[in-house]
Amino acid sequence: MKIKYSNLLVGLLLPLTTIYAAEVSLTPPNAKPGECYARVMSPAKYENVEEKVMVKEPTEEISIIPAQYETVEKQIVVVPESKKLIPVPAKYKEMIETIEVKPASRVWKTSLKKRALPVSQALLDAIKAQGVDLDKAVANTCYKEYFQPATYKVETEDLIVQNERNETEVIPATFETKEQEIEVIPPSKKVVQVPPQYEYVEEKVLIEEAKTVWKKGQNPAQKLSGATGEIMCLVKVPAKYKTIKKLVVKSPAKTEVQEIPADIKSVKVKHLVSAPKIKHTLIPAVHKTIEKQVPDTAASFMWTDAKTGADKPWRFTGHMICLVETPAVTKDVKKVVLDTPATVKEEVIPAVYKTVKVEKLVSEAKEIKKPIEAEYKMVEKRKKLASTHVGWKRILCQTNMTKDVIKKIQTALNEKSYHTGKPDGVLGRGTRNALERYQKDNALATGGITYETLGSLNIEL
Repeated sequence: MKIKYSNLLVGLLLPLTTIYAAEVSLTPPNAKPGECYARVMSPAKYENVEEKVMVKEPTEEISIIPAQYETVEKQIVVVPESKKLIPVPAKYKEMIETIEVKPASRVWKTSLKKRALPVSQALLDAIKAQGVDLDKAVANTCYKEYFQPATYKVETEDLIVQNERNETEVIPATFETKEQEIEVIPPSKKVVQVPPQYEYVEEKVLIEEAKTVWKKGQNPAQKLSGATGEIMCLVKVPAKYKTIKKLVVKSPAKTEVQEIPADIKSVKVKHLVSAPKIKHTLIPAVHKTIEKQVPDTAASFMWTDAKTGADKPWRFTGHMICLVETPAVTKDVKKVVLDTPATVKEEVIPAVYKTVKVEKLVSEAKEIKKPIEAEYKMVEKRKKLASTHVGWKRILCQTNMTKDVIKKIQTALNEKSYHTGKPDGVLGRGTRNALERYQKDNALATGGITYETLGSLNIEL
Protein backbone atom coordinates (compact mmCIF):
# COMPACT_ATOMS: atom_id res chain seq x y z
CA MET A 1 0.00 0.00 0.00
CA LYS A 2 2.85 2.31 0.75
CA ILE A 3 4.46 1.60 -2.63
CA LYS A 4 1.20 2.45 -4.47
CA TYR A 5 0.94 5.69 -2.55
CA SER A 6 4.49 6.65 -3.60
CA ASN A 7 3.83 5.93 -7.26
CA LEU A 8 0.77 8.23 -7.20
CA LEU A 9 2.76 10.99 -5.61
CA VAL A 10 5.48 10.61 -8.22
CA GLY A 11 2.87 10.88 -10.99
CA LEU A 12 1.55 14.13 -9.56
CA LEU A 13 4.85 15.70 -8.69
CA LEU A 14 7.00 14.67 -11.69
CA PRO A 15 8.11 17.75 -13.60
CA LEU A 16 7.17 17.99 -17.23
CA THR A 17 10.71 18.10 -18.57
CA THR A 18 9.78 17.47 -22.22
CA ILE A 19 7.43 20.48 -22.68
CA TYR A 20 8.74 23.90 -23.52
CA ALA A 21 12.30 22.81 -22.73
CA ALA A 22 13.76 25.71 -24.62
CA GLU A 23 11.54 28.31 -22.96
CA VAL A 24 11.34 27.15 -19.32
CA SER A 25 14.33 26.98 -17.03
CA LEU A 26 15.39 23.48 -16.11
CA THR A 27 15.48 24.51 -12.43
CA PRO A 28 12.97 26.53 -10.45
CA PRO A 29 14.07 30.16 -10.07
CA ASN A 30 14.67 31.51 -6.58
CA ALA A 31 13.99 28.10 -5.00
CA LYS A 32 14.44 27.76 -1.22
CA PRO A 33 15.59 24.69 0.67
CA GLY A 34 12.79 22.47 1.87
CA GLU A 35 10.42 23.56 -0.87
CA CYS A 36 9.23 21.42 -3.73
CA TYR A 37 8.51 22.73 -7.21
CA ALA A 38 7.04 21.24 -10.34
CA ARG A 39 6.69 22.41 -13.85
CA VAL A 40 2.95 22.67 -14.20
CA MET A 41 0.64 23.86 -16.92
CA SER A 42 -1.09 27.15 -16.22
CA PRO A 43 -4.25 27.44 -18.32
CA ALA A 44 -5.03 30.48 -20.39
CA LYS A 45 -6.76 33.20 -18.42
CA TYR A 46 -9.89 34.80 -19.65
CA GLU A 47 -12.37 37.31 -18.44
CA ASN A 48 -15.96 37.55 -19.44
CA VAL A 49 -16.78 40.85 -21.12
CA GLU A 50 -20.02 42.08 -22.58
CA GLU A 51 -20.06 43.44 -26.10
CA LYS A 52 -22.86 45.53 -27.55
CA VAL A 53 -24.16 43.89 -30.75
CA MET A 54 -26.79 45.48 -33.00
CA VAL A 55 -29.69 43.06 -33.45
CA LYS A 56 -32.06 45.42 -35.29
CA GLU A 57 -30.94 48.08 -37.69
CA PRO A 58 -32.23 51.64 -37.35
CA THR A 59 -35.30 52.43 -39.41
CA GLU A 60 -38.16 54.84 -39.33
CA GLU A 61 -41.84 54.61 -38.57
CA ILE A 62 -44.18 56.31 -40.96
CA SER A 63 -47.61 57.41 -39.82
CA ILE A 64 -50.23 58.83 -42.09
CA ILE A 65 -52.57 61.65 -41.15
CA PRO A 66 -55.46 60.98 -43.53
CA ALA A 67 -56.96 63.69 -45.66
CA GLN A 68 -59.77 65.61 -43.99
CA TYR A 69 -63.09 66.08 -45.75
CA GLU A 70 -66.27 67.87 -44.85
CA THR A 71 -69.70 67.09 -46.19
CA VAL A 72 -71.36 70.06 -47.83
CA GLU A 73 -74.65 70.37 -49.59
CA LYS A 74 -74.56 71.43 -53.22
CA GLN A 75 -77.56 72.50 -55.24
CA ILE A 76 -77.66 71.37 -58.83
CA VAL A 77 -80.13 72.50 -61.49
CA VAL A 78 -82.39 69.61 -62.45
CA VAL A 79 -84.79 71.69 -64.59
CA PRO A 80 -83.46 75.07 -65.81
CA GLU A 81 -85.44 78.25 -65.42
CA SER A 82 -87.81 78.84 -68.34
CA LYS A 83 -90.56 81.14 -69.45
CA LYS A 84 -94.17 80.30 -70.04
CA LEU A 85 -96.13 82.49 -72.38
CA ILE A 86 -99.83 82.66 -71.57
CA PRO A 87 -102.02 84.17 -74.28
CA VAL A 88 -104.55 86.67 -73.03
CA PRO A 89 -107.28 86.77 -75.70
CA ALA A 90 -108.71 90.00 -76.91
CA LYS A 91 -111.94 91.10 -75.30
CA TYR A 92 -114.84 92.22 -77.42
CA LYS A 93 -118.07 93.88 -76.56
CA GLU A 94 -121.32 94.14 -78.34
CA MET A 95 -122.77 97.55 -79.02
CA ILE A 96 -125.78 98.80 -80.87
CA GLU A 97 -124.86 101.32 -83.54
CA THR A 98 -127.59 103.37 -85.09
CA ILE A 99 -126.90 103.78 -88.79
CA GLU A 100 -128.64 106.46 -90.77
CA VAL A 101 -130.14 104.73 -93.74
CA LYS A 102 -131.96 107.81 -94.87
CA PRO A 103 -130.92 111.27 -93.82
CA ALA A 104 -133.32 113.75 -92.26
CA SER A 105 -134.76 116.35 -94.69
CA ARG A 106 -136.31 119.76 -94.54
CA VAL A 107 -138.27 119.93 -97.71
CA TRP A 108 -140.69 122.37 -99.02
CA LYS A 109 -143.72 120.49 -100.29
CA THR A 110 -146.88 121.40 -101.97
CA SER A 111 -148.95 120.49 -99.04
CA LEU A 112 -148.80 118.98 -95.69
CA LYS A 113 -150.21 115.76 -96.86
CA LYS A 114 -148.13 112.67 -96.74
CA ARG A 115 -148.04 112.42 -100.47
CA ALA A 116 -147.28 116.08 -101.01
CA LEU A 117 -144.48 116.81 -103.42
CA PRO A 118 -141.50 118.98 -102.68
CA VAL A 119 -140.92 122.38 -104.29
CA SER A 120 -137.80 123.59 -106.09
CA GLN A 121 -135.13 125.77 -104.66
CA ALA A 122 -135.67 128.22 -107.41
CA LEU A 123 -139.14 128.59 -106.22
CA LEU A 124 -137.90 129.08 -102.79
CA ASP A 125 -135.45 131.68 -104.04
CA ALA A 126 -138.20 133.33 -105.94
CA ILE A 127 -140.33 133.30 -102.95
CA LYS A 128 -137.42 134.71 -100.96
CA ALA A 129 -137.07 137.37 -103.58
CA GLN A 130 -140.65 138.23 -102.99
CA GLY A 131 -139.71 138.93 -99.39
CA VAL A 132 -140.74 135.73 -97.81
CA ASP A 133 -138.26 134.79 -95.16
CA LEU A 134 -138.20 131.06 -95.78
CA ASP A 135 -135.23 130.56 -93.56
CA LYS A 136 -137.23 131.47 -90.53
CA ALA A 137 -140.16 129.46 -91.61
CA VAL A 138 -141.30 126.89 -89.21
CA ALA A 139 -142.48 123.46 -90.00
CA ASN A 140 -145.87 123.06 -91.55
CA THR A 141 -145.68 126.44 -93.26
CA CYS A 142 -147.02 126.04 -96.88
CA TYR A 143 -146.31 127.81 -100.20
CA LYS A 144 -147.44 127.01 -103.80
CA GLU A 145 -144.93 125.81 -106.33
CA TYR A 146 -144.02 123.56 -109.27
CA PHE A 147 -141.32 120.94 -108.95
CA GLN A 148 -139.51 118.07 -110.52
CA PRO A 149 -138.78 115.63 -107.66
CA ALA A 150 -135.40 114.29 -106.90
CA THR A 151 -134.57 110.67 -107.76
CA TYR A 152 -132.92 108.13 -105.51
CA LYS A 153 -131.13 104.89 -106.07
CA VAL A 154 -130.60 101.99 -103.77
CA GLU A 155 -126.99 101.15 -103.01
CA THR A 156 -125.53 98.35 -100.95
CA GLU A 157 -122.82 99.12 -98.39
CA ASP A 158 -120.30 96.66 -96.95
CA LEU A 159 -120.32 97.42 -93.27
CA ILE A 160 -117.57 96.03 -91.00
CA VAL A 161 -119.24 94.62 -87.91
CA GLN A 162 -115.98 93.16 -86.51
CA ASN A 163 -112.61 94.52 -87.46
CA GLU A 164 -109.70 92.45 -88.69
CA ARG A 165 -107.70 91.08 -85.74
CA ASN A 166 -104.76 88.93 -84.79
CA GLU A 167 -105.20 85.87 -82.65
CA THR A 168 -102.09 84.82 -80.68
CA GLU A 169 -101.31 81.15 -79.99
CA VAL A 170 -98.43 80.16 -77.67
CA ILE A 171 -96.43 77.11 -78.65
CA PRO A 172 -94.92 75.92 -75.32
CA ALA A 173 -91.25 75.11 -74.85
CA THR A 174 -90.14 71.51 -75.30
CA PHE A 175 -87.68 69.70 -73.05
CA GLU A 176 -85.80 66.43 -73.11
CA THR A 177 -84.66 64.51 -70.05
CA LYS A 178 -81.06 63.33 -70.02
CA GLU A 179 -78.84 61.58 -67.53
CA GLN A 180 -76.20 63.98 -66.23
CA GLU A 181 -73.24 62.81 -64.16
CA ILE A 182 -72.61 64.93 -61.09
CA GLU A 183 -69.30 64.77 -59.22
CA VAL A 184 -70.33 64.09 -55.61
CA ILE A 185 -66.83 63.46 -54.25
CA PRO A 186 -63.88 64.90 -56.17
CA PRO A 187 -60.92 62.66 -57.06
CA SER A 188 -58.30 62.53 -54.36
CA LYS A 189 -55.11 60.81 -53.34
CA LYS A 190 -54.65 58.49 -50.42
CA VAL A 191 -51.25 57.99 -48.87
CA VAL A 192 -50.90 54.38 -47.72
CA GLN A 193 -48.14 53.39 -45.34
CA VAL A 194 -46.15 50.34 -46.32
CA PRO A 195 -44.41 49.10 -43.15
CA PRO A 196 -40.77 48.08 -43.27
CA GLN A 197 -40.04 44.43 -43.99
CA TYR A 198 -37.63 42.62 -41.70
CA GLU A 199 -35.90 39.32 -41.96
CA TYR A 200 -33.83 37.31 -39.57
CA VAL A 201 -30.27 36.59 -40.54
CA GLU A 202 -27.85 34.47 -38.63
CA GLU A 203 -24.59 36.07 -37.62
CA LYS A 204 -21.65 34.39 -35.98
CA VAL A 205 -20.32 36.36 -33.05
CA LEU A 206 -16.86 35.57 -31.73
CA ILE A 207 -17.13 34.75 -28.02
CA GLU A 208 -13.73 33.11 -27.54
CA GLU A 209 -10.70 33.50 -29.72
CA ALA A 210 -8.70 30.57 -31.05
CA LYS A 211 -6.14 29.31 -28.56
CA THR A 212 -3.61 26.60 -27.88
CA VAL A 213 -3.81 24.39 -24.78
CA TRP A 214 -1.65 21.70 -23.29
CA LYS A 215 -3.28 18.31 -23.03
CA LYS A 216 -1.94 15.08 -21.61
CA GLY A 217 -0.81 12.50 -24.11
CA GLN A 218 -0.12 8.80 -23.82
CA ASN A 219 3.22 7.62 -22.41
CA PRO A 220 5.50 6.68 -25.28
CA ALA A 221 8.03 4.87 -23.02
CA GLN A 222 8.98 4.01 -19.51
CA LYS A 223 11.13 6.45 -17.61
CA LEU A 224 13.88 5.87 -15.02
CA SER A 225 13.01 4.74 -11.47
CA GLY A 226 9.86 3.13 -12.84
CA ALA A 227 8.07 6.49 -13.02
CA THR A 228 5.72 6.91 -15.96
CA GLY A 229 5.91 10.68 -16.31
CA GLU A 230 3.49 12.63 -18.52
CA ILE A 231 3.49 13.65 -22.18
CA MET A 232 1.92 17.09 -22.76
CA CYS A 233 0.69 17.95 -26.28
CA LEU A 234 0.09 21.52 -27.43
CA VAL A 235 -3.38 21.38 -29.03
CA LYS A 236 -4.91 24.18 -31.08
CA VAL A 237 -8.45 24.92 -29.90
CA PRO A 238 -10.47 26.76 -32.58
CA ALA A 239 -12.24 29.99 -31.80
CA LYS A 240 -15.71 29.69 -30.36
CA TYR A 241 -18.61 31.45 -32.01
CA LYS A 242 -22.17 31.97 -31.03
CA THR A 243 -24.78 32.13 -33.72
CA ILE A 244 -27.34 34.84 -33.04
CA LYS A 245 -30.39 35.74 -34.99
CA LYS A 246 -30.30 39.34 -36.12
CA LEU A 247 -33.35 41.22 -37.36
CA VAL A 248 -32.33 43.37 -40.32
CA VAL A 249 -34.34 45.64 -42.57
CA LYS A 250 -35.17 43.87 -45.79
CA SER A 251 -37.06 46.81 -47.23
CA PRO A 252 -37.46 50.17 -45.44
CA ALA A 253 -40.80 51.71 -44.62
CA LYS A 254 -42.29 53.70 -47.42
CA THR A 255 -45.53 55.27 -48.52
CA GLU A 256 -47.54 54.71 -51.62
CA VAL A 257 -49.96 57.20 -53.11
CA GLN A 258 -53.19 55.63 -54.27
CA GLU A 259 -55.47 57.46 -56.65
CA ILE A 260 -59.07 57.54 -55.38
CA PRO A 261 -61.42 58.17 -58.31
CA ALA A 262 -64.22 60.70 -58.05
CA ASP A 263 -67.63 59.54 -56.89
CA ILE A 264 -70.00 60.20 -59.79
CA LYS A 265 -73.77 60.20 -59.38
CA SER A 266 -76.24 60.19 -62.28
CA VAL A 267 -79.12 62.69 -62.04
CA LYS A 268 -81.97 63.11 -64.49
CA VAL A 269 -81.88 66.69 -65.80
CA LYS A 270 -84.24 68.40 -68.25
CA HIS A 271 -82.60 70.31 -71.11
CA LEU A 272 -84.39 72.94 -73.18
CA VAL A 273 -84.87 71.72 -76.75
CA SER A 274 -86.93 74.61 -78.14
CA ALA A 275 -87.98 77.86 -76.51
CA PRO A 276 -91.66 78.85 -76.34
CA LYS A 277 -92.93 80.57 -79.48
CA ILE A 278 -95.81 82.91 -80.31
CA LYS A 279 -97.91 82.12 -83.37
CA HIS A 280 -99.97 84.96 -84.78
CA THR A 281 -103.08 84.14 -86.83
CA LEU A 282 -104.79 86.89 -88.80
CA ILE A 283 -108.60 86.77 -88.36
CA PRO A 284 -110.27 88.70 -91.19
CA ALA A 285 -112.83 91.35 -90.47
CA VAL A 286 -116.56 90.40 -90.38
CA HIS A 287 -118.64 92.27 -92.97
CA LYS A 288 -122.41 92.81 -93.36
CA THR A 289 -124.11 94.13 -96.44
CA ILE A 290 -126.94 96.67 -96.00
CA GLU A 291 -129.07 98.58 -98.48
CA LYS A 292 -129.35 102.36 -98.39
CA GLN A 293 -130.92 104.96 -100.58
CA VAL A 294 -128.76 107.75 -101.90
CA PRO A 295 -129.70 110.70 -104.11
CA ASP A 296 -129.28 110.00 -107.77
CA THR A 297 -130.46 113.24 -109.33
CA ALA A 298 -131.43 116.36 -107.47
CA ALA A 299 -134.91 117.75 -107.67
CA SER A 300 -135.37 120.64 -110.12
CA PHE A 301 -137.90 123.29 -109.76
CA MET A 302 -139.35 125.93 -111.97
CA TRP A 303 -142.13 128.22 -111.60
CA THR A 304 -144.69 128.46 -114.22
CA ASP A 305 -147.99 129.99 -114.30
CA ALA A 306 -150.98 127.95 -114.48
CA LYS A 307 -151.67 128.88 -118.03
CA THR A 308 -148.33 127.84 -119.38
CA GLY A 309 -147.97 124.75 -117.32
CA ALA A 310 -145.04 122.41 -117.68
CA ASP A 311 -144.29 119.35 -119.70
CA LYS A 312 -143.50 116.08 -118.14
CA PRO A 313 -141.66 115.16 -116.02
CA TRP A 314 -142.50 118.52 -114.50
CA ARG A 315 -145.36 118.43 -112.15
CA PHE A 316 -147.67 121.15 -111.26
CA THR A 317 -147.65 121.72 -107.62
CA GLY A 318 -150.78 123.83 -107.45
CA HIS A 319 -148.71 126.85 -106.54
CA MET A 320 -148.45 125.70 -103.08
CA ILE A 321 -145.39 124.87 -101.12
CA CYS A 322 -145.26 123.61 -97.66
CA LEU A 323 -142.23 123.18 -95.54
CA VAL A 324 -142.26 119.55 -94.45
CA GLU A 325 -139.62 118.31 -92.06
CA THR A 326 -138.93 114.57 -92.38
CA PRO A 327 -136.73 112.94 -89.71
CA ALA A 328 -133.82 110.78 -90.73
CA VAL A 329 -134.43 107.05 -91.03
CA THR A 330 -132.05 104.99 -88.90
CA LYS A 331 -131.43 101.31 -88.37
CA ASP A 332 -129.96 99.69 -85.28
CA VAL A 333 -127.10 97.26 -86.09
CA LYS A 334 -125.55 94.99 -83.49
CA LYS A 335 -121.75 95.38 -83.79
CA VAL A 336 -118.89 93.55 -82.07
CA VAL A 337 -116.05 95.92 -81.37
CA LEU A 338 -112.65 95.39 -79.75
CA ASP A 339 -112.65 96.28 -76.10
CA THR A 340 -109.09 95.27 -75.14
CA PRO A 341 -106.56 93.87 -77.65
CA ALA A 342 -105.09 90.39 -77.30
CA THR A 343 -101.82 90.23 -75.33
CA VAL A 344 -99.33 87.64 -74.16
CA LYS A 345 -98.58 87.28 -70.48
CA GLU A 346 -95.09 86.06 -69.66
CA GLU A 347 -94.77 83.82 -66.61
CA VAL A 348 -91.34 82.82 -65.30
CA ILE A 349 -91.09 79.15 -64.32
CA PRO A 350 -88.33 78.95 -61.71
CA ALA A 351 -85.57 76.40 -62.05
CA VAL A 352 -85.90 73.14 -60.13
CA TYR A 353 -82.94 72.38 -57.87
CA LYS A 354 -81.87 69.23 -56.11
CA THR A 355 -79.66 69.23 -53.04
CA VAL A 356 -76.83 66.68 -53.20
CA LYS A 357 -74.34 65.96 -50.42
CA VAL A 358 -70.76 66.10 -51.68
CA GLU A 359 -67.38 65.66 -50.00
CA LYS A 360 -65.16 68.74 -50.01
CA LEU A 361 -61.43 68.35 -49.38
CA VAL A 362 -60.34 70.35 -46.32
CA SER A 363 -56.74 69.20 -45.92
CA GLU A 364 -54.48 66.81 -47.84
CA ALA A 365 -53.16 63.60 -46.32
CA LYS A 366 -49.83 64.09 -44.53
CA GLU A 367 -46.93 61.75 -43.91
CA ILE A 368 -45.05 61.88 -40.61
CA LYS A 369 -41.76 60.01 -40.29
CA LYS A 370 -40.52 59.03 -36.86
CA PRO A 371 -37.01 57.58 -36.63
CA ILE A 372 -36.67 54.25 -34.80
CA GLU A 373 -33.31 53.72 -33.23
CA ALA A 374 -31.34 50.55 -33.71
CA GLU A 375 -31.75 47.82 -31.12
CA TYR A 376 -28.69 46.35 -29.45
CA LYS A 377 -28.11 43.26 -27.35
CA MET A 378 -25.33 42.67 -24.89
CA VAL A 379 -23.48 39.44 -25.80
CA GLU A 380 -21.11 37.91 -23.28
CA LYS A 381 -17.65 37.11 -24.68
CA ARG A 382 -14.54 35.65 -23.18
CA LYS A 383 -11.53 37.89 -23.53
CA LYS A 384 -8.14 36.21 -23.34
CA LEU A 385 -5.84 37.75 -20.77
CA ALA A 386 -3.00 35.25 -20.85
CA SER A 387 -2.13 32.21 -22.98
CA THR A 388 -1.61 28.70 -21.70
CA HIS A 389 1.97 28.25 -20.50
CA VAL A 390 4.17 25.84 -18.56
CA GLY A 391 6.10 27.14 -15.59
CA TRP A 392 7.47 26.33 -12.17
CA LYS A 393 5.00 26.35 -9.30
CA ARG A 394 5.53 25.46 -5.65
CA ILE A 395 3.80 22.18 -4.81
CA LEU A 396 3.37 19.96 -1.79
CA CYS A 397 6.38 17.84 -1.09
CA GLN A 398 6.13 14.19 -0.27
CA THR A 399 7.19 14.99 3.28
CA ASN A 400 4.16 17.16 4.00
CA MET A 401 1.70 15.09 1.90
CA THR A 402 0.15 13.60 5.03
CA LYS A 403 -3.23 11.96 5.43
CA ASP A 404 -4.46 14.99 7.35
CA VAL A 405 -3.54 17.29 4.49
CA ILE A 406 -5.23 14.99 1.96
CA LYS A 407 -8.34 14.85 4.19
CA LYS A 408 -8.39 18.65 4.25
CA ILE A 409 -8.17 18.68 0.45
CA GLN A 410 -10.96 16.09 0.12
CA THR A 411 -13.17 17.96 2.59
CA ALA A 412 -12.66 21.28 0.83
CA LEU A 413 -13.43 19.71 -2.58
CA ASN A 414 -16.60 18.09 -1.22
CA GLU A 415 -17.74 21.44 0.19
CA LYS A 416 -17.31 22.95 -3.23
CA SER A 417 -19.37 20.12 -4.83
CA TYR A 418 -16.35 18.35 -6.32
CA HIS A 419 -17.10 15.02 -4.69
CA THR A 420 -14.25 12.82 -3.73
CA GLY A 421 -16.20 10.40 -1.55
CA LYS A 422 -15.71 10.08 2.19
CA PRO A 423 -12.46 11.86 3.25
CA ASP A 424 -10.02 9.01 3.99
CA GLY A 425 -6.62 10.68 3.50
CA VAL A 426 -5.89 8.55 0.42
CA LEU A 427 -5.01 10.36 -2.82
CA GLY A 428 -6.91 8.01 -5.13
CA ARG A 429 -8.26 8.40 -8.68
CA GLY A 430 -11.51 10.03 -7.51
CA THR A 431 -9.63 12.66 -5.50
CA ARG A 432 -7.20 13.29 -8.33
CA ASN A 433 -10.04 13.67 -10.88
CA ALA A 434 -12.01 15.99 -8.59
CA LEU A 435 -8.87 18.07 -7.94
CA GLU A 436 -8.11 18.34 -11.67
CA ARG A 437 -11.71 19.43 -12.44
CA TYR A 438 -11.54 22.05 -9.74
CA GLN A 439 -8.25 23.38 -11.08
CA LYS A 440 -9.55 23.57 -14.64
CA ASP A 441 -12.82 25.17 -13.60
CA ASN A 442 -10.99 27.84 -11.61
CA ALA A 443 -8.22 28.46 -14.17
CA LEU A 444 -5.55 27.04 -11.85
CA ALA A 445 -2.37 25.35 -12.94
CA THR A 446 -2.72 21.60 -13.41
CA GLY A 447 -0.12 18.85 -13.01
CA GLY A 448 0.39 19.06 -9.26
CA ILE A 449 -1.05 20.14 -5.89
CA THR A 450 0.20 23.70 -5.99
CA TYR A 451 0.12 26.13 -3.13
CA GLU A 452 -2.00 28.26 -5.44
CA THR A 453 -4.65 25.48 -5.41
CA LEU A 454 -4.38 25.10 -1.62
CA GLY A 455 -4.91 28.83 -1.22
CA SER A 456 -7.99 28.68 -3.49
CA LEU A 457 -9.35 25.87 -1.23
CA ASN A 458 -8.54 27.93 1.94
CA ILE A 459 -6.23 25.20 3.26
CA GLU A 460 -3.48 26.31 5.59
CA LEU A 461 -0.56 24.04 6.47
